[in-house]
Amino acid sequence: MRAVSDQAEAAASSPLSRPHRWLLLGGGYLCLLLAAIGAVLPLMPTTVFLLIAVWCFGRASPALRNRLLNHPRFGPGLRDWDRHGAISLRAKRAALLAMGLSWLLILVVFRDPLIAAIAGGSLALVGLFLVTRPSRPANASTEDAAG
Repeated sequence: MRAVSDQAEAAASSPLSRPHRWLLLGGGYLCLLLAAIGAVLPLMPTTVFLLIAVWCFGRASPALRNRLLNHPRFGPGLRDWDRHGAISLRAKRAALLAMGLSWLLILVVFRDPLIAAIAGGSLALVGLFLVTRPSRPANASTEDAAG
């Protein structure tokens, strides 16, 4: 198991070609732009674009990755996901509520049972993924969970 981890660390720290680095930086900045749009538009996601930006910057610019992970508003959630695969209860509730409202909107707008079933099934799978993630890091104390 450690050999796999060593290989992954070596791949992550290996120097990138200039075009590959620029592509990752461009992708990271594009995702930051999309996340900013998502922060003000109700139907546009924010978190998924921030997670992709963290990944892009992790390969191309560790300093930019660290700036995102240390952001006062978004940093704690990004760090919990990055280090532990954890999603806060508050974020889970908000996501499940938004998915439920989206499904109701699909029902009302499209009025098509097949579309509603496909959308509902997809949203249910995403919801299942969300609720099966830990709500806080495994080593977090109960005092951390109250905050």
